[in-house]
Amino acid sequence: MIPGGVVDGAHAATPASLDDLDCKIIACLQADGRASWTAIARRCETSVATAARRGQRLLAGRVVQVTALTTSLWPGVPTMYLLRIGCRPGAAHRVVSELATRPNIRFLALVSGRVDIVAEVCADPGAPLYQQLASDQTIDGIESCEADLYLHEHKIAKDWIWQLLAGGRSVTPVPEPHVCSSTHLDDYDRRIVDALREDGRLPFSAVAARVGLDETTVRRRFESASARGCVRTLALVPAPALGFASEVLLELSVDPGRLHGVADQLARFPGVRFVADTLNRGSLLCEVIEPDVPALHAFLSDTLGQLNGVRGWEASMELLTVRRGYAETPWWRDALEDLDPNTRPPVGGMQRGRRAGREWRTA
Repeated sequence: MIPGGVVDGAHAATPASLDDLDCKIIACLQADGRASWTAIARRCETSVATAARRGQRLLAGRVVQVTALTTSLWPGVPTMYLLRIGCRPGAAHRVVSELATRPNIRFLALVSGRVDIVAEVCADPGAPLYQQLASDQTIDGIESCEADLYLHEHKIAKDWIWQLLAGGRSVTPVPEPHVCSSTHLDDYDRRIVDALREDGRLPFSAVAARVGLDETTVRRRFESASARGCVRTLALVPAPALGFASEVLLELSVDPGRLHGVADQLARFPGVRFVADTLNRGSLLCEVIEPDVPALHAFLSDTLGQLNGVRGWEASMELLTVRRGYAETPWWRDALEDLDPNTRPPVGGMQRGRRAGREWRTA
């Protein structure tokens, strides 16, 4: 059990701030960001008053933030690319600040290793690919960028907290990409989502007052869009607040004939949050979360090292996650400001530099 404590209202909680019930409440919000406190209390086997008091404290302290967003950025089936970005020394925080403003970036993090930034970009199938992938090479501070194609995503664990709390092995199936046409959402639907972007648990009565509709209509529209897969709620939580200090991206080199077998075996481990085939380099990209370095070492040696077909890997520690699931994390700007109060990252409008001297490669 993680000992209880007080949640800091300005920053995400440390592991000492949360106990088992806090973690379970966060897991419930991760599974359904708009779940009622009654439903959460039932699943956590506690009183409604306790669930509401604990949950509201976690939300107010920004330990967890619930947001709403549309699931499709473009009409048609999306194509995902992984960008590995190298920056000029001292420029990574400025580059990541500008990239954070791009709505087509699903995942964005500062990392250790041979590159400084890793980003997942959702490409518009109706626009020229080169223009989309090369448009960011003018950001001042980028020295190199390599684009790699996701061929297939085997696992995206949105309920990873429950898996880790349970301690068992389970496979989280990856649904087929939702294809949203221009007729699925109208202007009122988008205004409802915009109202819930900052606070995904905002009462429908408050949303109705903002968008100019009655509460029943707002509820019906939101629930209908969610049921169709056009809209979803996302709970963002910093892994260290739950006692998981090691978040690692692994690029695995796998024998071609064993690719799907290795991916399926990795997907069964609760500490593995994401697995995808990539076109370039190691063949598989895997995101792993573990409580500490000894646990990470045990996973690498006792699990990954024993899988038939794995020839080796290259690893990067996730130093700061800026975007996940197309949403900005609520803690990244404070983290960079704490590092250097004189260089608080702006929201946008970064100065652009010259193209010369930068490298751009597409797998």
